[in-house]
Amino acid sequence: MRIKVCGMTRIEQVHALDEMGIQFAGFNFYHKSPRFVMKHLTGEQLKKARVKINKVGVFVNASFDEVMNHVHNYGLHMVQLHGDETPRFCERISEQVPTIKVFRIKEADNIEWKIREYGNVCDVFLFDTDWANYGGSGKKFDWRILDEVNIDKPFLLSGGIGLEDADKLKEFCQGKNGEKLFAVDINSRFETSAGVKDLEKVKAFIQALDSNEEG
Repeated sequence: MRIKVCGMTRIEQVHALDEMGIQFAGFNFYHKSPRFVMKHLTGEQLKKARVKINKVGVFVNASFDEVMNHVHNYGLHMVQLHGDETPRFCERISEQVPTIKVFRIKEADNIEWKIREYGNVCDVFLFDTDWANYGGSGKKFDWRILDEVNIDKPFLLSGGIGLEDADKLKEFCQGKNGEKLFAVDINSRFETSAGVKDLEKVKAFIQALDSNEEG
């Protein structure tokens, strides 16, 4: 199972995740986030990092020029759009770089209605928990509601996922849309403080997922 570790702020931890075989690292370019990457890492540091890990830039209602400048300056491989971006805006970005569009989910949502105009204008969906602010809430939504939806796109699961969720993730993979689960997005439940990852806990999560898959 692929893993994306979001909210990275330390270059040495990016290297550590790369050595673990983590596939994606997320860097937050939303200036109101406690994990705002530009307070911690320069574009040169990230661009010169000799890692195989895919670098994903997270943006909230940024302009096209801002997104593309950071893609260039930080050597980003993918863009994650976490705000209220229109389908046309997503299409413009995805014409330049692979794009993840985030949908914030609450229990009563009509998910098919929310995603209907985005299927052809981005590469991957991400489903996160809805709450008052942009960015992660650290809380889970009920993944079972996705089994009631026709999702014609690979997607990531996000929102309060922790080490204890390995079994639940395997169970989800057996459901209607399990085969479309592209990656699991983890963040705050694997931190010692905002932007500082508990690497031993990340390792334990990898091992738990591997043992579950083997089982």
